[in-house]
Parts: sequence; C-alpha cells; structure tokens
Amino acid sequence: MYTGIHPVGISSFQSIVGQYTEDEARKLGVVGWVKNTRQGTVTGQVQGPEDKVNAMKAWLSKVGSPSSRIARTNFSNEKEITKLDFSGFNTRY
Repeated sequence: MYTGIHPVGISSFQSIVGQYTEDEARKLGVVGWVKNTRQGTVTGQVQGPEDKVNAMKAWLSKVGSPSSRIARTNFSNEKEITKLDFSGFNTRY
C-alpha cells in the first residue's frame, strides 16, 4: 500500500524547486512532481510508502534546497492509494 499526498502552499521567499528537490526525492524513493507558482510558493504531489513520504514531507518542511527559506508548509489530500501515478520525480515549469 502506498500513501499519496499533495503538498501545497509551501511558502518560500526563494525557489525550493529544482535539482536538490529531485535528488532528495530519488534518494528517499518517492515519486511525483513539484512546481514554483507565481505567488512565490511551491505546489506538487508526492507518492510512495508512508515512511518515505513522511521523510520527504520533513525535508520539504525543514530543509529544502540550500537557497530556500521556508516560512510554512501545508500538506493536504493525504490518502492511501493502491498504485503510483508517477514513475519518477521531476520539476514542472
């Protein structure tokens, strides 16, 4: 069983999306995507085993990329899923 979440409303003053986020997702073994918004936040989806999704949530909330400044995070729509909707993790533009 997998857990799927949609992290939204990750407020940051600088982009946290990019190679660092992709690398962390791959290292943890989660799939999905992230994207900077015009409002200066980040949105996306993360899917994988619950422990790995939780590790990615913690990284997005507390670490991010070296240039990020994370004011707050909001994760919504968390639910169990039977199959993954993505085969990898990428940044959308």
